[in-house]
Amino acid sequence: MSVNKKNSKNKIDSKPKCGLCGKRKKLVKTDCCGNWICDDEDKYALFSYARNSCSRNHRRFTLCGHHNAEEHKGDWKNCQECLKDFEHELEMYVWYGTNEYNFTKLESSPAFEPTYCSKCGKRIVLPDGGYSVLCDVYRCDQCEITEKEREKIIRDYKRKKK
Repeated sequence: MSVNKKNSKNKIDSKPKCGLCGKRKKLVKTDCCGNWICDDEDKYALFSYARNSCSRNHRRFTLCGHHNAEEHKGDWKNCQECLKDFEHELEMYVWYGTNEYNFTKLESSPAFEPTYCSKCGKRIVLPDGGYSVLCDVYRCDQCEITEKEREKIIRDYKRKKK
């Protein structure tokens, strides 16, 4: 290998790269953990639900990002406040701590009970979406909640809270 090729390879290797996708252009350090990441939130179209932004994905879909946004103290990996924030949906806590938008992943995740549609019994995978929830009653996207059911769910929920 010529000296010029070797030097240019070393320059490329020393340039920072996004810790999620590996790209080396238009990078920024995250506010939460100080890792290099694509400065690409401008690519996200509002209400598109696209997952095309490394920066947005890390900020919005990780415990690291949540921990920072909520201004919790200490390390997100053992933050009891973060765990408490997700205690009603531990499946989401586990996903936020272990998905592909993390630089480091949660090593020990709590066990969680799967979520099922209250009408048809179909397993609902919370991170995948495709469901609705009203007063802790989950429905898959095939089982709508009628107005009569809505009133009963709300009434039962209010009774339970007393």
